[in-house]
Amino acid sequence: MFFSDTFRALDKAEVRYLVVGGVAVVLHGFVRATADLDLIVDFEPTNLSRFLGLMKSRGYLPKPPVPLEAFADPENRRVWREEKGMKVFTVHHPERVGELVDIFSWEPFPFGEAYVRRLVVPMDGYSISVAAIADLIALKRPAGRPQDLEDIKAMEARLRAGS
Repeated sequence: MFFSDTFRALDKAEVRYLVVGGVAVVLHGFVRATADLDLIVDFEPTNLSRFLGLMKSRGYLPKPPVPLEAFADPENRRVWREEKGMKVFTVHHPERVGELVDIFSWEPFPFGEAYVRRLVVPMDGYSISVAAIADLIALKRPAGRPQDLEDIKAMEARLRAGS
């Protein structure tokens, strides 16, 4: 319910985003377990404001001890990333344990170009914007974690097979 409710709300609010991480891998048709939702959100001010307003209206709070709206400030995001090492800004629902959304605090690739390449997954009455396989590989490779390396291996095999 958490994932589908979140995607439905993002679609209704017309937020420009890309699903990355484990959920994106699953939406591309690979079998993989994951618990949280990783998103790259378009930092265009109106879009970012819609996204933060949506998260707030749904009861999500930031894990860091800052107001949710602080994420809208590019300087805050820069400081968190460069001085605190915070690559993602995590929001959670205080009453529903496990409902975590990690929002990238930086653009790992130009959002507009990646948005054009995205996979749009139609669902019942809404759609989900998923980063393209090549973008997921580019995002996961530097992390080098065992699960990321397994994901990359499977995705590269699919790209080689041409499907």
